[in-house]
Amino acid sequence: MSNNQFKRGELYSVINGMASTAVARRLQKNFRQAGLDITIEQWSILYHLWKEDCLNQQELCNRTFRDKPSITRLIDNLEKQKLVKRMPSKTDRRINLVCLTDAARELQHQTIDIANDTMNEALQGIDREEIEVVKQVLQRVYDNLT
Repeated sequence: MSNNQFKRGELYSVINGMASTAVARRLQKNFRQAGLDITIEQWSILYHLWKEDCLNQQELCNRTFRDKPSITRLIDNLEKQKLVKRMPSKTDRRINLVCLTDAARELQHQTIDIANDTMNEALQGIDREEIEVVKQVLQRVYDNLT
């Protein structure tokens, strides 16, 4: 017998990201309303580059939990928008680094403010202890499967 009180389908949909999907949709809507022409997926790449600029594509795959073809497509589109540029690595000619442009740096504060506002809206009425429990449970689910 399972150690949870959910029907499997219900539990799977919760763990699989109902809340995550709702937050992503709202964040995308908020970006559009602010006149920003970037997707949530593109923003996740920019977010990691704002934390550490000039990462290689494999590192971006690892940090965003995406596969190489998805990362390549996202970087291609970010390049077309002049938000990133590929630069050859100085230590390994086989590797390209993905680096921010000035235009991307200018988006950092605005998009992070929008993301923070979106999360504040999503977490309204939820206290810190509840958030901590959810984080711990989801981390254990992740750890069980990795």
